[in-house]
Amino acid sequence: MNIYDFKAVDSMGKERNFEEFKGEVLLIANTASKCGFTPQYKELEELHKKYKDQGLKVLAFPCNQFGKQEPGSNEEIKNFCEINYGVTFDVFEKVDVNGENTHPVFKYLKEQTGGILGKSIKWNFTKFLIDKDGNVIDRYAPTTTPLSLEGKIKELL
Repeated sequence: MNIYDFKAVDSMGKERNFEEFKGEVLLIANTASKCGFTPQYKELEELHKKYKDQGLKVLAFPCNQFGKQEPGSNEEIKNFCEINYGVTFDVFEKVDVNGENTHPVFKYLKEQTGGILGKSIKWNFTKFLIDKDGNVIDRYAPTTTPLSLEGKIKELL
């Protein structure tokens, strides 16, 4: 099993097969619009714009499990990201990243990595980096800024 075995619904309601990302480096984050880390959307977009033509895909998965900091609908979230941060990367529908309703993508990502809380995700903007072969390279804490991952992303591209 690898990352390409999964599907997820994007913010426009379209089911996306992760097979479409084969051969690309993925940066996946659980996100929220009303969080102290929300400004990381700007850095995620900066990485996306700078490296998308070289094979980087940024995938955002809004989540309302941490402090109820993502209360909006999928459409409201997408609009918020576009208006406030100029987001052009893929934003998916709101998901759970912990608990019995954890989205399968995040079950897989957590199995492949650990973390301070073991298999749980601690907070919004936990990030996962996946190489061109679909291997989960590492997991990064919410306090790790997206731009601090640029060197590792360049290596993987």
